[in-house]
Amino acid sequence: MIHKKTKTYIPATLEMKWENLEPIYKELLDRPINSVEELEKWLHDKSELEAALEEDFAWRYIRMTCDTTSEELLQNFQYFATEIEPKVAPYSNDLNKKLVASEYVDQLDGEKYFIFLRAVKKALELFREENIPVQTEIQVEQQKYQSITGAMSVHIDDKEFTLEQASVFLKGTDRAKRHEVWEKITNRRLQDKNQLNELFDHLRKLRHTVATNAGFENFRDYMFQALGRFDYTPQDCYAFHAAIETEIVPILREQAAKRKAALDLPELKPWDMDVDISGKPALKPFNSGTELIEKSIQCFSNINRYLGERLEIMKDNNLFDVESRKGKAPGGYNYPLAETGAPFIFMNSANTFRDLTTMVHEGGHAVHTFLTADLELNDFKHCPSEVAELASMSMELISMDNWNVFFDNEEDLKRAKRDQLVDVLKTLPWVAVVDQFQHWIYTNPNHTDAERTEAWIKIYEPFGAGFADWSEHPEAEANLWQKQLHIFEVPFYYIEYGMAQLGAIAVWKNYKENPEKGLQQYLDALKLGYTKTIKEIYETAGIKFDFSAAYVKELAEFVKAEMDKIN
Repeated sequence: MIHKKTKTYIPATLEMKWENLEPIYKELLDRPINSVEELEKWLHDKSELEAALEEDFAWRYIRMTCDTTSEELLQNFQYFATEIEPKVAPYSNDLNKKLVASEYVDQLDGEKYFIFLRAVKKALELFREENIPVQTEIQVEQQKYQSITGAMSVHIDDKEFTLEQASVFLKGTDRAKRHEVWEKITNRRLQDKNQLNELFDHLRKLRHTVATNAGFENFRDYMFQALGRFDYTPQDCYAFHAAIETEIVPILREQAAKRKAALDLPELKPWDMDVDISGKPALKPFNSGTELIEKSIQCFSNINRYLGERLEIMKDNNLFDVESRKGKAPGGYNYPLAETGAPFIFMNSANTFRDLTTMVHEGGHAVHTFLTADLELNDFKHCPSEVAELASMSMELISMDNWNVFFDNEEDLKRAKRDQLVDVLKTLPWVAVVDQFQHWIYTNPNHTDAERTEAWIKIYEPFGAGFADWSEHPEAEANLWQKQLHIFEVPFYYIEYGMAQLGAIAVWKNYKENPEKGLQQYLDALKLGYTKTIKEIYETAGIKFDFSAAYVKELAEFVKAEMDKIN
């Protein structure tokens, strides 16, 4: 069972309305602090309040994404975004000021609180009262992406499918059918192209306003500070993009040539990129959402009993919504529940191999949530994405040796592992493209839609453009960026996938060499939450926080050698 932490400060049945919250914020603000012990007690009380608020917001978001058609659920979410968050923001800033100004702050354990205090000082530096209404508007506006994309569906053979469900046909061996379905999916996306462009233009302007209000030239530079990127610069990102282009793209080009030859095609088209080159039907590792959950529990248990038990706890507490349906938001996520100490996993399964990898990915995040649940302050659990994605991407690779739970046929198991390793490499160019595109978008804040399209193509092409021939479908290629919800909802959260992918390969390499030690180092790193620097967390995992060309090359060669072993 889940054991929620006992509340010692806020009422156990606190209803999340501003009139109930304001007196608590006032008490924290007005409370005298006369010793370092009282300061620590104050930090714990503040943390308890923040955890309760986070969990309330989490459930509003989860319920809204599970049913984007419900006006009531949307209003519940918007109430928090418009009536609670904007009123909390100035109090949070004042509480940060109170903390930093305390005569006892220097008596706090310097090592324990270093990361936390660094973040508090950065938040104070960036806070601007005039940004509160702008950020509220952004929060409300960006959710429109979910409503627009959640309503997309297509008809195939007189049956209605969500786009996630329809994409299963792209794995089929009938090329004419693949082409037909790809056209339907693409045309459905293009139908809302202008609406999504308008939404994004609005978001871009609002984000630029936030940046200029805070004294920055552009939103990119603001976000590097807001995301706490203390360990690397925009220039490091550009160097990483270049390393991916040099070291990864040629390997994928070779794989595309093999695909073309195996399928005996003059050119690879976008609808030829997901079909298995063996000529066999698409892998089907499970038949329902229930079976996916059960088999994932078994897979995790076979790695380590503790891991399986975490997913079992989630199943027993109804903390999964995994099957695709109309009206459900697209994508997948693991949402930590700050008070409960467990997470909720949301995804859109259509019973495909990709859904298996999504589940083990989100399962890695889930394990991370459990491992950090007992950290002293809520802020200690707020891991940067470079660490959060290391948890999930490593689990994709660590779990591979136990995928026989999903595949009783040895040949299918080999196909699954081979596909996963190709996907590991394919992740990197797409990450580079999405990241570089966002650098361009926000450092050119007054661009037109036409200029944005031109920039997308110019960035996408050197990274292989998905290694397909788009010459007959220029509009579809130009519009691919709209599929990436991060661009709309969590700007600049993407390069971390590339950094974590390298880290995950290194974790897996350690695990292959010594499973017990490799797994223990991985779990020890996750337990730290965000109480150490990214570099120290990666070192605890037994790996380097490094995305130089030499490191990219070394890890790419390791993956390539593992692929050759499977073949």
